[in-house]
Amino acid sequence: MKKAAGEEFDAKRVRLSDRILYALELAIEQEDVSIAEALVRALELAMTRNTGGGEFVERRDYPKEVEEAMDRLRDIKKQVAAMRR
Repeated sequence: MKKAAGEEFDAKRVRLSDRILYALELAIEQEDVSIAEALVRALELAMTRNTGGGEFVERRDYPKEVEEAMDRLRDIKKQVAAMRR
C-alpha cells in the first residue's frame, strides 16, 4: 500500500483493491500460487464492482502495479509447471 510523499497512512482511505493487491504481492513473494490465484479473482471483482450493468465490458487497463503482479504470478506458475515435469 503506497502513500504519497509526506502523506500519513490512513486505513480508512485505502481502497479494497489496494489491500488485495498488497496481499497478492505477499502471496507471490511466498510463491503460494493457489492463494495468489484466489486473490487475483478477488482483485478483479473489487476493481470492477459498481460498474456498468450485466452487459458491462471493462475497457480500462489494469494499473502498472497490478500488471507487474500478474506477470510475476505467471512466471511462478511456469516455474511450478516446469518442476512437475
